[in-house]
Amino acid sequence: MFNNILIVCIGNICRSPSAEYLLKQKLGNKPQIVVHSAGLGALVDKPVDPTAATLLSEHGIDCSAHAARQLTRDMLVNADLILAMESRHIKGINDLAPQVGGKTFLLGKWSKGQEVPDPYKKSREAFDHVYNLLDQFTDDWVKYL
Repeated sequence: MFNNILIVCIGNICRSPSAEYLLKQKLGNKPQIVVHSAGLGALVDKPVDPTAATLLSEHGIDCSAHAARQLTRDMLVNADLILAMESRHIKGINDLAPQVGGKTFLLGKWSKGQEVPDPYKKSREAFDHVYNLLDQFTDDWVKYL
């Protein structure tokens, strides 16, 4: 059972918090399942990027409580499942905590290992594309959770 799901990207202001809030919504905010996110190079305490927040809001998701967090070894060790946006993030995770390799996967694992590109400082279209990927990939994971 996956009771502690950690989603990882770099800054923890675009992709990972968007995936976190999407997955929480899809799981029905079950209190026994903790879904949280962090960044390998987090912009600590920053809110969700305004464009990502707008997209979430347009889909009825409130992410106003988010504050970016730096990924720690303890977060990784305590997670039951770790989902990363890119292969290089998995490398960074494994460098920080090699013992978590067996529970670390790409968010796009069920879609041929597709990665989620970083939309930071890019156009609304880039954020739309990323949102659609996150929506699809979180749907894919819900089937297994």
